[in-house]
Amino acid sequence: MLGAIKNFYAKSSPAAPRYDARSGECLRVYRKLRFQSFLAGTIGYSLYYVCRTSLNVVKQPILESGALDAAQLGLIGSALLFAYAIGKFVNGFLSDYSNIKRFMATGLAVSTFANLTVGLLGLANGLQWIGNGILFLVFAIMWGINGWSQSMGAPPAIIALSRWFPLSKRGTYYGFFSASHNIGEFLSFLFVGLIVGAFGWQWGFIGSSLAGIIGIAIIVLFLHDTPESKGLPPITTLAGEDPAPEPQPATRETALTQKRVIRNPWVWVLALASAFMYVSRYAVNGWGVLFLQEEKGYSLSLATQIVSINAFLGIIGTVFSGWLSDTLFQGRRVMLAFLFGVLCTIGLSLFLYGGVSPAINILAMVLFGIAIGVLISFLGGLMAIDIVPRDATGAALGIVGMASYLGAGLQDIISGHLIENGKTIAADGMSYNFQAASAFWVGASVVSFLLVLLIWRKTGKRKTNLTA
Repeated sequence: MLGAIKNFYAKSSPAAPRYDARSGECLRVYRKLRFQSFLAGTIGYSLYYVCRTSLNVVKQPILESGALDAAQLGLIGSALLFAYAIGKFVNGFLSDYSNIKRFMATGLAVSTFANLTVGLLGLANGLQWIGNGILFLVFAIMWGINGWSQSMGAPPAIIALSRWFPLSKRGTYYGFFSASHNIGEFLSFLFVGLIVGAFGWQWGFIGSSLAGIIGIAIIVLFLHDTPESKGLPPITTLAGEDPAPEPQPATRETALTQKRVIRNPWVWVLALASAFMYVSRYAVNGWGVLFLQEEKGYSLSLATQIVSINAFLGIIGTVFSGWLSDTLFQGRRVMLAFLFGVLCTIGLSLFLYGGVSPAINILAMVLFGIAIGVLISFLGGLMAIDIVPRDATGAALGIVGMASYLGAGLQDIISGHLIENGKTIAADGMSYNFQAASAFWVGASVVSFLLVLLIWRKTGKRKTNLTA
């Protein structure tokens, strides 16, 4: 049984060569399949995000219903993020050996099931068929499962870029792919927010599960494992890159390369910088809607629209980050990471301390969104995979992803308790104070861009030697 599962998810074996590497037909098929893989990975992962961020939209309706309190929501959110952090590490390493189509589709299928289950549980709680204690326990368990399955999304999609795209284009397409985070968040805030406003918070999770089903179909139909599995030459031949030295057997060579990545201190510095950046990122995505409602008196509709601007503008940041660093900076990304880290802190501070004016808050989300889009691309993965070999892409992403979501998970617990401790109860209802949480969020953003300074001289031009 275990052997059958391992074989099912194993990296595809090379098919018999079907094309002359020098023929126009070979190049045409290669470009078609690599674009399909890029598109499937990007759209598929954006729909992963809808299944992940659905909770962020429904926090106030859940609080108002009395189903759960802020501390419980913080624990549930952290269950996803901690499971995601560990899963990013484990599944990042496993994905280097995997059939990325099957691996990615399986993760989204489990996430879809978790969202559907939580939505149905919420309906049962509303009908008083189950108590709040059972809702909290099962919700936390299912959200932890959702977190693990979510970790099966990014590594396969990014490995597809490594397997299908030349080094000279990887930063550009990585930037395009990183827009999937923001597209997913944007869809979640608008699509899920619309459903919740019309039908209730429980239906937000059910709507997210429908988005997951669409994503599964796209991945299965259009994501391809390797060029060799389609009868094409290896990417190094297709791209005209210098081949690596004669390798040892594939599994052993990959394992040895992954061990070298674990011992690389600069990968860990990048991971730590990303962790602090994810504190501020998930502070806005996870608590931003509630913050605007409680601190600034915004309606759910206006709050979700303003926070969604951050996700939408992040698309611009991610799309242009890779292209800009590839074309104008020859792969040097550290300077841009530092500058956009400072901009991220400015935007976040304006959002938290800039007053109630919608115009000011929109400007804050524009600045924060563009900056966080760049940082997700650079600190969240691209700068790490730039300094490791191709066959350890998943390992580097696993380390950075684990640290990032440990930071995000700790943020949810700490923020939940800080917000709950600032709660006051009056005759007209409850209110929440965000002063302590705001200071925590801004401080984390500052630490993130200061850590980038440590690696200023340790990363430079993109290396063309795959074993460097």
